[in-house]
Amino acid sequence: MHSSFSDQLAGLDLSGFSIGPAPVSTNDFPVHDAVVQTLEAVWSDLFAMVSGTALEADAEDLGWAFVNMFHRSATRKSTAVDRATDEVRALLATADGSEIHTHELETQVERAQCAEGAMIALEEMREVAAALYLNEFGSSWKPVSSSRFNHSAMLTSALVEGREFVRARSEAKRRAAMPEGTPVIFAGGRTRHPNEQDALTFANNVWATLDKVHDRVPDMVLVHGGDTKGVDRLASSWAERRNIPQISFSLDMRLGARAGFKRNERMLSLDPRYVVAFPGNGVLERLVIEAKSRRITVVDRRGPLGTSPKRAAQDTD
Repeated sequence: MHSSFSDQLAGLDLSGFSIGPAPVSTNDFPVHDAVVQTLEAVWSDLFAMVSGTALEADAEDLGWAFVNMFHRSATRKSTAVDRATDEVRALLATADGSEIHTHELETQVERAQCAEGAMIALEEMREVAAALYLNEFGSSWKPVSSSRFNHSAMLTSALVEGREFVRARSEAKRRAAMPEGTPVIFAGGRTRHPNEQDALTFANNVWATLDKVHDRVPDMVLVHGGDTKGVDRLASSWAERRNIPQISFSLDMRLGARAGFKRNERMLSLDPRYVVAFPGNGVLERLVIEAKSRRITVVDRRGPLGTSPKRAAQDTD
């Protein structure tokens, strides 16, 4: 109907007026059930295809790239929203009340809303794919050099006023970057275990400890270093399984030997309720000392296989 109506108006002189696409709503994007069913089918077929072949060793890389495809698309849409929001801000600053200016503002707001709706839809697809990755490989999916924001709870496509859109966009970005809740720092290094049983016991202790802390802090936000090869990976996977928001503070390698200590400062600046400490290096030891000096409760699990060192000493005695 929209196309037919446009064709009928094509030959009329409407003083530059043009028929453009209508603003989008959530109904214009794939529904959640369809997204889940489709991505599950593609995922299943992909890994059935490589199973038993020479590419089976590369399965995790393929799975990571599958999730990253949606992440990159969502990131590009987020950039488009930022550009459109800047245009809205500029138009608001030069508002003169004219009909032309008002039309330009409305057009730019609609463009921003359309891009934001697409960004949220793509983020949903990424989260579905990331859940498949978690189930397949047992670890949380993490982008290489960017954050994994999720704006789904801050949909602003219903807004029509330019000023409201700019404020809502700023608030949505802030809330996505810093989830609401009580920060809990998790820290630990890379550990080696002599056998699979010890590794499993250690992993179970990590999850059991985090479950106990979560019982005490129902609104916890997990804060960690984002190391994909250390114990942070276990904590990140736990958080994703439990639907716990998380913030990762990666090392700033430009700082050299100071990088770890600077990360400690940044994490402690969030005023956490607890610091959960598993075995690590001297930087972690310094984090524990600094936390205690700030009267932050430390859940110490630096004993054998991620147990309490005090309990281990008592058992020895």
